[in-house]
Amino acid sequence: MTDLSPVRRALISVSDKTGLEELARALAARGVELVSTGGTARALRAAGLEVTDVAEITGFPEMLDGRVKTLHPMVHGGLLALRDNPEHVAACEAHGIRPIDLLVVNLYPFEATVAAGADYEDCIENIDIGGPAMIRAAAKNHAHVAVVVDVEDYGALLAELDAHDGATSLAFRQRLALTAYARTAAYDATVSGWLAAALGEEAPRRRAFAGRLAQKLRYGENPHQRAAFYVDGSNRPGVATATQHQGKELSYNNINDTDAAFELVAEFDPAEGPACVIVKHANPCGVARGETALDAYRAAYDCDRVSAFGGIVALNTTLDGDTARAITEIFTEVVIAPEADEEARAVFAAKKNLRLLTTGGRLPDPGEPALSFRQVSGGFLVQDKDVGQLATHALKVVTKRAPSEREMADLLFAWTVAKHVKSNAIVYAKNRATVGIGAGQMSRVDSTRIAARKAQDMAEALGLAEPPTRGSVVASDAFFPFADGLLAAAEAGATAVIQPGGAMRDEEVIAAADEAGLAMVFTGMRHFRH
Repeated sequence: MTDLSPVRRALISVSDKTGLEELARALAARGVELVSTGGTARALRAAGLEVTDVAEITGFPEMLDGRVKTLHPMVHGGLLALRDNPEHVAACEAHGIRPIDLLVVNLYPFEATVAAGADYEDCIENIDIGGPAMIRAAAKNHAHVAVVVDVEDYGALLAELDAHDGATSLAFRQRLALTAYARTAAYDATVSGWLAAALGEEAPRRRAFAGRLAQKLRYGENPHQRAAFYVDGSNRPGVATATQHQGKELSYNNINDTDAAFELVAEFDPAEGPACVIVKHANPCGVARGETALDAYRAAYDCDRVSAFGGIVALNTTLDGDTARAITEIFTEVVIAPEADEEARAVFAAKKNLRLLTTGGRLPDPGEPALSFRQVSGGFLVQDKDVGQLATHALKVVTKRAPSEREMADLLFAWTVAKHVKSNAIVYAKNRATVGIGAGQMSRVDSTRIAARKAQDMAEALGLAEPPTRGSVVASDAFFPFADGLLAAAEAGATAVIQPGGAMRDEEVIAAADEAGLAMVFTGMRHFRH
């Protein structure tokens, strides 16, 4: 391979015209001949630049509504010819094919078209064919050709040309080729994913996922692990799309925990009042609703003040100054909310290491269908995201006593939280606030007892006369296989239970609930979260 490759002729064809005029002027000033297509050529001429239409080179006009314009040997020969291969050089001379040293292409906006809710036909028309073909050709021939697919690489290209007197280095072209192939792969992954959804194909034979680098991370879960953060382009409100107003760079664990917190708080409709979630190590350690954001935060904090230290706080409403002051009373890693008012931002400004993220007034839709995937050795698992919503009319009261109105409200609250707690999950709740959470245990009865013990610890720390689990309700993310877990909850003071049901010993568990005077409802829905 040659190292330096002069850029004498460039083909530019872009949907996103950002920075186009500046780039083209800079290339023209360096003596580069400009070749272009359709709207790009018109934009360059409107800017007063001299440009040659691709149709002049191929001898064919753009046809079939623009579907065919660059798919021609005059274009692909110019991109693919090896400059140091005598046979290639002779073939190009024989057929009048001139080399193309630089390709600048960004693709039809398929992702944006899908995101805008366009119909099937419009989406199909926004699948680029010629663009990916040219990109792949130029990237394959990176020994001689530079290919640019991202607007953010325009400046680097011009700097490279300045550094090498109008040429590009092999190392630079290799990096551009890497980006180019990743771009076409991501584009095709988006198209195939959309088509699978449009056709209702639940398990297509081949499945592809792609992302765009958002941030290089200092390290992963631990300092010896390398890591990076990629976004999928879905524009879902959350940590990937939020604005960071202050604080040091987010870490791998910050991003993971912030996502967990914001997805849970979004389950609570702000029209029904403020809600607050505190997360530590991807598990909620306190969740509450309140009349104000401050009320919700304090109630969530009082569930487990020990775990809240160094945690993530998420709100479903605007962060105000009073709530911000309360949050700063302990060390907090990240706060995320739809918005933050000026007073809150001023309060946080004194805490330089605290990260504040806002999502422009938006919350993720907890019922929006999506896919989740997890790597395993030799492959990955794909499933629908758990967007299961519980309809109150689907609840089945299975005990002699039905829940009171207050108990039912707390049961539904606890059930919502349990959906976001690692299994085996047990959540005690009272007055729309968690009072004990047991997470990630191999035994459900252990989760029940751990949650109750944490509530006892908080009662002692707060000087309460009795544990807050007295008079609470309890949610279990899966059925109680035996009565022991349910009886442990009753010992802690729970008066009502919500669980999926469906165990072989359901009758024993129901009988135990009746004997203990508990009200219990079955949901018929499980919320395992591993």
